[in-house]
Amino acid sequence: MMKLISKTLTLLSIFVLVLGLNSCSNDDDGGETPADPQNIVEIALDDPQLTSLVQALQITGLTSVLEGPGPFTVLAPTNAAFAGFLGGTPIEDVDPDDLAAILLNHVISGNFRASDLVGLGEGYVPGSSPNAQGLFVSIYFNTSSGVRFNDAGNVTSDGADITASNGTIHKIDAVLDLPDIADHVIANRNYTTLLAALGEAGLVGAVQGEGPLTVLAPDNDAFTAFLGDGVDPEDVDDATLENILLNHVLGASITSTDLVDLGAGYATTLAQNADEDVLSLYFNTSEGVSFNGVSTVEAADIVATNGVIHGVNAVIGLPTIATFATSNPALSGLVAAITRADEGTNNINLGNVISDPTIDPLTVFAPADPAFDVLLSDLGVSGLDEVDPAAVYDLILLHITGGNVRSTDLPSSGTIPTLGGDITINGLVLTDGDGNDINIIAELVDIQAVNGVVHAVDYVIRAAVE
Repeated sequence: MMKLISKTLTLLSIFVLVLGLNSCSNDDDGGETPADPQNIVEIALDDPQLTSLVQALQITGLTSVLEGPGPFTVLAPTNAAFAGFLGGTPIEDVDPDDLAAILLNHVISGNFRASDLVGLGEGYVPGSSPNAQGLFVSIYFNTSSGVRFNDAGNVTSDGADITASNGTIHKIDAVLDLPDIADHVIANRNYTTLLAALGEAGLVGAVQGEGPLTVLAPDNDAFTAFLGDGVDPEDVDDATLENILLNHVLGASITSTDLVDLGAGYATTLAQNADEDVLSLYFNTSEGVSFNGVSTVEAADIVATNGVIHGVNAVIGLPTIATFATSNPALSGLVAAITRADEGTNNINLGNVISDPTIDPLTVFAPADPAFDVLLSDLGVSGLDEVDPAAVYDLILLHITGGNVRSTDLPSSGTIPTLGGDITINGLVLTDGDGNDINIIAELVDIQAVNGVVHAVDYVIRAAVE
């Protein structure tokens, strides 16, 4: 029996609006023209294999829509397909809104012939059934063996490319249920390792939930590169595997357009550190859409009933403080400072420390690049390579304190003991030994890694001038 979704009273109106935007008028040039070919509904009415589809269209009021100018591509389940899907339930007993949502999942705006799909090989097209966020649920097609949709319905041997005046019909041998995120992963052969990992970690149910969720889905090649040849998800500790997978899940529906509009920034995943603080994820859209500087979107906006999937080309490991420093170009000055500091003979290699996921957690106050520009100007140098590594090392220690101190845990006033000496705090303002006030940037606090937390600041913290 089918999975029913919640009623969506605006399904028909939304669909009509979209179709209206795609339609155009046909002017009569006054000449004699041949009789118009039949439209999609007329063809279905004349086809004895499609009587159940016609009945469903009539029940839901979608007949008039598919009589419109289109163009539409309709994946038309046969009577046998409806019988298998309904499992003995009379079609008139199905809630009309639920039935309409399922039918619209078989309607593609545009005219797609079988040869068009074969030329593409595989991919996704938007159907016409909106999810709770108003995004049209995607339909996956694969033409490696015939033309198959959502790994469920095949175009029948005599059912491809039925030409109508307002589009094309492809008769298929199964009704396409509305896919959730798990269904999309199951249907696509490129995500078989992801599916195995979700199963091993016990997370299949989580991505079948109500949502909304955004899942960054590494393909099979991405998992092979991350795990190594011959290593399967079942070979990874279950808790570790679960946390890595949750590092690819966001608790909201976020499209690629949303990310591009933001440009760059931080989101929160469902992964956690040892203290159960949720981990951050850095995104940047200057060259495509990338995450934590290691993974790029290759298949954007695969829409499901409970959210959206973005196919990515690399597994996103659990982030360290170093991950966020190196992936964000606005922190290149901090990276350069740590690199310079580590060129000296110090007790601690700072780069190794902030890269180590097993260390006791640290809190880093991270100056953005303009703050380092001011520092270089004040020092009268063009770059940190002109500064003694030991001096840079001492400077960086003033930006690090022990513990995972999130913004809500910072004292409202008093002293913060950094590794380089005490500084004072009053609200979101730090005061260093030189008397400089340093603002903690409220929009860039709690950048959470597995080995600590980062708060961005607008000035380089300095020691007292002797």
